[in-house]
Amino acid sequence: MSAAHPVGAATGDRPVDTELLARGGVALTVDGARATVTLDRPDRLNAQTPDTWAALAAIGDGLSAEVRAVVVRGAGRAFSAGLDKRLFTPEGLDGTPGIGHIAGLPDAEADATIARYQEGFVWLRDPARLTVAAVQGHAIGGGFQLALACDLRIAADDAKFSMAETALGIVPDLGGTVPLVRAVGYARAVEICLSGRRVGAEEALAIGLVQQVVPAAELDTATDALVTALTAAPAEAARETLALLAGVADGIDPAGALAAERAAQLRRLRSLAAGEG
Repeated sequence: MSAAHPVGAATGDRPVDTELLARGGVALTVDGARATVTLDRPDRLNAQTPDTWAALAAIGDGLSAEVRAVVVRGAGRAFSAGLDKRLFTPEGLDGTPGIGHIAGLPDAEADATIARYQEGFVWLRDPARLTVAAVQGHAIGGGFQLALACDLRIAADDAKFSMAETALGIVPDLGGTVPLVRAVGYARAVEICLSGRRVGAEEALAIGLVQQVVPAAELDTATDALVTALTAAPAEAARETLALLAGVADGIDPAGALAAERAAQLRRLRSLAAGEG
């Protein structure tokens, strides 16, 4: 296995602004075909800010095509406690105004502002690579939505998920609604969002919100094993399969899915025949 490199090292990736990563409380390491994105503000339970989302978006833009899998994790005892509470105040945080300022923007500017925040999450659903959230402790609000943005979720036995936005008078707006409904169904998603309650690890496993639960001390090891197993297939075959499955999840009709399968298989057979692997 190759040595892990922090962002900015000679990894073959487009360098990400280290100052932006620091402001956002995000760390990135790349180890061969695997990248690890770590929310790294453990003293704030990895609470998120607009700089966090900008840093995440920059990582998505900068990763090399050689990266086949991305693990998203949190430092310390929580995955992420959601939006930094100081951003619910008018004065905001370190020059960043509180989220209430969005209400005063013209419609187009307000929409563009939230869309920019969403960019930190959207790239994790790109079928070009596998994404896995390794969740310990609290995953609340934006933390829950960040975990939902990934293809798969593996949870420590102390994990607790909560979609707290509605109880605060706002809505989930970082892309979490679609994957939540896909994972647990409409009725259960309604109950989780409107109640804002904490969903523990074992319940999350039972309802399909996570794919595996392990003791907290084994989370990193189990995540490594899962990623290794799921990236054992040839890279291009894996990407084509992810794209097919994503298309089904996005609501492609059965005939369209069959056509997509035919086209993908033809691409693979031609690549294999040409000795491209």
